[in-house]
Amino acid sequence: QVQFIESGGGLVQAGGSLRLSCATSGRTFSNYAMGWFRQARGKEREFVAHIGRTGGWIYYTDSVKGRFTISRDNAKNTVDLQMNSLKPEGTAVYYCAGGNRLSAGTEEVRYDYWGQGTQVTVSS
Repeated sequence: QVQFIESGGGLVQAGGSLRLSCATSGRTFSNYAMGWFRQARGKEREFVAHIGRTGGWIYYTDSVKGRFTISRDNAKNTVDLQMNSLKPEGTAVYYCAGGNRLSAGTEEVRYDYWGQGTQVTVSS
């Protein structure tokens, strides 16, 4: 069993920045492609960003391109999501997830383990 724990959420004004981090104590973190997803109240969970297990295969959903940056440190067993120029529509619970494969993609079914989520609230 692999556990992922998110941190870094909070309240920020529109235009501000937050950095989310996802950590695991597991020794096999480098085996996992990692993704960030988010779920706004009353909406379905959606894909935000992905990074392959070796640091490649980076891609984002269109609405965050140029504003969000995903990165990982396999030595520290962490994956981060730097979020700049935040917008009120970015208010959601953000989840990190890991898929035991080189690249997991945008579909939730390709991810094996999920964190509990961290709330991000962007005020207008």
